[in-house]
Amino acid sequence: MPSPNVISFHTVLVANRGEIARRVIRTLRTLGIRSVAVYSDADASAPHVREADVAVRIGPAPAAESYLDIDAVIAAARSTGAQAIHPGYGFLSESVGLAQACAESGIVFVGPSTEALQIMGDKARAREHVLRYGVPVVPGFDAKGLSDLEIAEEADGVGYPLLVKPSAGGGGKGMEVVADAAGLRTALASARRVASAAFGDDSLILERLIRRPRHIEVQVFGDAHGTVIALGERECTLQRRHQKVIEEAPSAGIPAHTRERVLSAAVLAAESVDYVGAGTVEFLIDADRPDEVFFIEMNTRLQVEHPVTEEVTGLDLVELQLRAADGLALDVTPRLRGHAVEARVYAESPERGFLPSTGKVLLFDAPVGVRVDAAIETGSEVTGFYDPMIAKVIAFADDRATALARLDEALSRTVVLGVETNIAFLRTLCRDPRVVEGDLDTGLIETLLPLEAEKPSQAQLAAAKDAVSGVDEPLRTSALWRELTGWRLGAEDAAPAPFLALTDADEEVELHEVPTARSRGAVRAAVDDDGAVWVAEDGRTVRLRPLDRRGRMRRRLSARAAGSAATEPEGRAPMPGSVVAVHVRDGESVSAGAPLVSIEAMKMEHPVLAPHDGVVHLLVAVGDQVRRDQPVARVTTEES
Repeated sequence: MPSPNVISFHTVLVANRGEIARRVIRTLRTLGIRSVAVYSDADASAPHVREADVAVRIGPAPAAESYLDIDAVIAAARSTGAQAIHPGYGFLSESVGLAQACAESGIVFVGPSTEALQIMGDKARAREHVLRYGVPVVPGFDAKGLSDLEIAEEADGVGYPLLVKPSAGGGGKGMEVVADAAGLRTALASARRVASAAFGDDSLILERLIRRPRHIEVQVFGDAHGTVIALGERECTLQRRHQKVIEEAPSAGIPAHTRERVLSAAVLAAESVDYVGAGTVEFLIDADRPDEVFFIEMNTRLQVEHPVTEEVTGLDLVELQLRAADGLALDVTPRLRGHAVEARVYAESPERGFLPSTGKVLLFDAPVGVRVDAAIETGSEVTGFYDPMIAKVIAFADDRATALARLDEALSRTVVLGVETNIAFLRTLCRDPRVVEGDLDTGLIETLLPLEAEKPSQAQLAAAKDAVSGVDEPLRTSALWRELTGWRLGAEDAAPAPFLALTDADEEVELHEVPTARSRGAVRAAVDDDGAVWVAEDGRTVRLRPLDRRGRMRRRLSARAAGSAATEPEGRAPMPGSVVAVHVRDGESVSAGAPLVSIEAMKMEHPVLAPHDGVVHLLVAVGDQVRRDQPVARVTTEES
């Protein structure tokens, strides 16, 4: 007879993808539980599919037709004999529909009750609910059912500035800041449009805007026996457009009495809905008035940033989820130690306005000595269908300063070639004096923008030259002739042709000298299918397009004709995507900067602009799929 403390599940389906699916599968393997992965056509060769004991296809690439298809998920669980479904985070993790479908099918949903999901899944309802239990909330009101005039009257009572946000959503979608009454009507209309499109519900709530907010959240756990505990707090203040970038546990330094207030309020909120499983209660604290604590919302699932809590508690939160879902008691006494910091690695270009990046990962080399939860490996495809987060790097130390330094050093050794990432920007954050001092607020990142791209170093250019030349090692110490100049057979007076390349900013860069092995450091390079070279050095990655003499001459002629800086005649796609609009006619005269076509990727549209004055020749049509840097139009002049 099995022990009453042993989890009874023999098969668990993981209804998610990427790094969270791999994370859950890892715990299932440790516990000896059979794991079932689900996947879309876009993820057929993804790491989580191979690592599971069983994998089931549930639909095509779009999430709405696969990972969000409740019937397909339930069918996969039934066909594999899964006794429970772990939803991860995102997708169906807070879905009342999935929880109800599990109950009807006799499958355990690894999460709270449908009642808890219903109450906490709606921001307005959650706000009113916890308020009745004495949990402090930001002054504001639920605007559902109110006319714009009635909303304006209520807003005057609360006072400006205000934050307008959708009741049903998250991730910062639809949030609008209103400075005064004059801007209210426009903000309401914009927030409703986004809320309706993103969540199918245009209900809004309005709250007083806190000028310098800190985002503090508490990890709570509940079991079916009425126990609710808090496993400490996390600092999630470093955000961009309401999306978290760096998180840590414990907080960067809030008063002890404020910490106690936050922890007890989180437990109170969870107890109010008889919470079972892992949950996160989120609060705002005014950086200038840290005694004020306000409830924001409760996320009824595991969080992306759960590793920092695991590092400071020594607990496996996925195992605790499974135990709670199986009806077992939480026999845990929280003991916190040290400090942990997590950085989210996104496939995006901070220098290009955080434009998402897609493509094939030519090389992924994770740093040793720290925890890395990754969705990718060398050879993975980063598509435009899902979230751009591709990995998390987590560092732990006895104190915060050391943890931050270790994270920075680990990021310097994190190599991703083939897609752009925010790794260099993460290192900038780790070293920012305000971050180091713990003087945080959610607007800190915006003060660092816009970012300017650094020019590639000579070491990066040398590695790029070697890569396109087919040299395996950036520098062969035995081949000293590579560093020497002088007479060569068949080249009386000529030095070797210079290595030239174009950056993503369309700037020409040139290799002037071959760095020594010592000055190069750890430089990694790889060539993609389009002939571009990706080079990483100390966490900073550049993408270079080699430029030969002929290409350089074309640019010179084009620049001379246009009477401006050197530009190519082609307008190129900024990233892989679909052509959704053509703004000009073939053969039409255009001016520099005029929009030619629009490319859509990751639900964002990006215009391709004319590089200079001239006559446009279209190379694509609406509906065409394009690669990054693929010419979509050519603008010519008489000389070019």
